[in-house]
Amino acid sequence: MKMKLIVLSALALTIIPCGAMAIAQQTTSPTAQAPASQAAPTAPPLPMNTVGPPAKLEFPPANPKNFNATSPSTAEVNSFLKQIWGYDPNRVWEVVGIQTTEAPGITRVTILVGEQGVSHTPAPTVFFVTSDGRHAIAGSSVITFGARPFADAQQKLEARATGPYRGASSKNLTLVEFADLQCPDCKLAAPIMDKLATDFPNAHIVFQVFPLTSIHPEAEKAAEYAVCVAQQKGNAAFFQFVQAVFDTQENLKTDADGTLKAAATKAGADASAVSTCSATPAAASTVAASVKLGKDLEVNQTPTLFVNGREVPVTGVPYNTLKQIISYTAQEASTGTTSGH
Repeated sequence: MKMKLIVLSALALTIIPCGAMAIAQQTTSPTAQAPASQAAPTAPPLPMNTVGPPAKLEFPPANPKNFNATSPSTAEVNSFLKQIWGYDPNRVWEVVGIQTTEAPGITRVTILVGEQGVSHTPAPTVFFVTSDGRHAIAGSSVITFGARPFADAQQKLEARATGPYRGASSKNLTLVEFADLQCPDCKLAAPIMDKLATDFPNAHIVFQVFPLTSIHPEAEKAAEYAVCVAQQKGNAAFFQFVQAVFDTQENLKTDADGTLKAAATKAGADASAVSTCSATPAAASTVAASVKLGKDLEVNQTPTLFVNGREVPVTGVPYNTLKQIISYTAQEASTGTTSGH
């Protein structure tokens, strides 16, 4: 279940890493609306072309006086933005300022962003980079900066995302979903994840249980049952169990044990043995480790999906956009330029 507000821009900028929503809201196309407190000032939009081919977006020449900071370099900023926006071939930008500020070590970066083929003036946005060169400040959020902004998250996931998986055994393209079995949004996301598994057979797709116990009182028990089904019958049975729970999710409120035992049976497991296993410290420990991993990655809503360490929304964006991001990530991984390697 979503626990934080996600604002979708016209250019699908919410696939910026977790916590970078301020940049996403500021860097919308001039026709998109962002909160007044967060939106960067923009020039009035030019009228759309009505005759002839779409106009090529052109940027004004950068003023050298706006580049008085020694770091980050323009190349470093472009590498960072390419990791975030490179999936979209129509997204274009220009770095127009890297300046010192009154705060020691804090650099202001100003960019112009636009959408190719639209004759609007580009929209400006500003973020700040810390003296260590590893963090960017966007609005009230601190995010990872650099040419490999998703590397830390990817390394954590490669080492600790050991939940049941489907698809390829190779981890070159890894999708890790954190989900709560009592979460209605996770139920809605399930067919999307199934479609991704079909469309990306080379992906290693991991399911990490992440029960939100404060709002879903039966979620932890469901997660412990799921862990035990996987232990008893393997990965395929685990995903069958998950789907069976989603199919009868409402029944968890009135008869959790009966609902979970029925789902275990449907998955081909021994329901009685799974029930016994679910009450053991070992099952609780496995669930706790999965929750700890999610918290270390600042997961605070379900479903949350990571694609090679990059947080990507499962719902709320067009499926083609989601595919576009994953395809881009797969291509980056295959060429050795992905953020995690």
